[in-house]
Amino acid sequence: MGKMTVYHGSYTTINYPRIIKGKNTKDFGIGFYCTVIREQAERWAKRYDSPIVNTYTVRIYPDLKILEFKEMTEEWLDFIINCRHGISHDYDIVIGAMANDQIYNYIADYIDGIITREQFWSLAKFKYPTHQINFATDKSLKCLTFVSATEVFK
Repeated sequence: MGKMTVYHGSYTTINYPRIIKGKNTKDFGIGFYCTVIREQAERWAKRYDSPIVNTYTVRIYPDLKILEFKEMTEEWLDFIINCRHGISHDYDIVIGAMANDQIYNYIADYIDGIITREQFWSLAKFKYPTHQINFATDKSLKCLTFVSATEVFK
């Protein structure tokens, strides 16, 4: 696989990404999250007082275990539900659509039995495309090379 550019929205420059277990569970589990959509990284960064978008080049190594969801599917939904429940996986990298706040509310409603799976899919339509790459292992972080950090203006 050739090189690609990815972005990470933050409050600081991150020259050397690392995996930090946060207090909240994420769509694709613990890891360092990036996207190929710069505008999305800017939205992530704007949650902070000093928004920064970090840019990296990525060269995916062939020996990594990768799971890619090309679209939102039943498998994608079940994977996110498991990760949000703290169930770990053994993938180095997971790639796919992001369950934004609205979608996550629908997932929570589905988990709580408020809506059916069919109702979830009826409601789960994105207003704009989303994308995320979770670098879930230290081995996968070696694919990232820091390029720059840019302040984002609110």
